[in-house]
Amino acid sequence: MAQVTTRLTNKDIVNIAKQQYEESQRKTLPSEIVNLPSLGLIYPSSSPLRSGQIEMRYMTAYDEDILTNSSYIKEGIVLDKLLDSLIVTPGITISDVAQVDKDALLIQARILSYGADYPVLVIDPTTKKELNRTINLTKIKYKKFDLQSDENGEFSYRLNILNETHEIKFAFLSIDQIKKISDNTAISDLLKQMIREVDGSREPNIIESFIRYKFLAKPAKEFRTFVYANMPGIDLQYEFEGEDGGTFTAGFQLGPDLFWF
Repeated sequence: MAQVTTRLTNKDIVNIAKQQYEESQRKTLPSEIVNLPSLGLIYPSSSPLRSGQIEMRYMTAYDEDILTNSSYIKEGIVLDKLLDSLIVTPGITISDVAQVDKDALLIQARILSYGADYPVLVIDPTTKKELNRTINLTKIKYKKFDLQSDENGEFSYRLNILNETHEIKFAFLSIDQIKKISDNTAISDLLKQMIREVDGSREPNIIESFIRYKFLAKPAKEFRTFVYANMPGIDLQYEFEGEDGGTFTAGFQLGPDLFWF
């Protein structure tokens, strides 16, 4: 059999050398360890994300080009591209990360890039007036997460439908999996992506049949409520100073201006 050889052009060699140089230079940038709200429990034991931590480097002026890239903005992937550039931990891309952990990475990237002060608008519950306030992003806390997962990063849930007991295993979704959910079939798509096993079977057709013909609306809604109530993530509640000098606790939103100040 003739030996197949791969010929590299001068352009290929230059590109490889450039990539190696850029990777070596990135390693010299300061970085921080980010603890994930999920504690890593929602990922399989084979994933580096199971450690519950991701190493992320500081953003440079070069990375700011990502934030102004018109094609990324049009496609709605600008923040994903930024996080992919900043993640240092080998073998991890943002598509592997669950949505419940993504906000923590964005907040840490904002802190490392531009500092912890972030302006928000909140409503004073006493005067009903809209107030301009500044929060310290380092003081944001994670929601309590108590669910126990198996080696696949999956969780058990038992339910009763018409006096029949069923046990399902479910997982929290990655960013790529969430993108597969259609607006027109959002609930069933969510369940098909999230449920990994029904009564010991992992066959996709059996899972889909269960969702279509057995998973009645009331227990299905109770399941989604359970998942939402126990979902890891960031607690977007903060203590603010009111107009009268007192304090109140209110929620706030992370806006599209997170990386502009």
